[in-house]
Amino acid sequence: MSEELKAYEIIKRPILTEKSLAQKEQYNKLHFEVDRRANKIEIKKAVEQIFKVDVISVRTINVKGRKKRVGRYWTRTPDWKKAIVTIKPGQRVEFFEGV
Repeated sequence: MSEELKAYEIIKRPILTEKSLAQKEQYNKLHFEVDRRANKIEIKKAVEQIFKVDVISVRTINVKGRKKRVGRYWTRTPDWKKAIVTIKPGQRVEFFEGV
């Protein structure tokens, strides 16, 4: 990658759904929306730097935008990238604990 992304540019927001919260409790997996240009190594470094945890693995998914109707016109939501990060057992992220 020619341009270097910073940690807070890579991690855009956490994804808090019923499925992601169940996986967090059961398997220590955290879900994030990430920058589409970021690769797995950059995502791993960003999560370790921001949340001070040890990352075991990173899985990424390119999510297609959905079509939706606005009046008589059809539009699309933008495409985005999702990362599922597995952290070491016993480690916790303060941000997710209050949910």
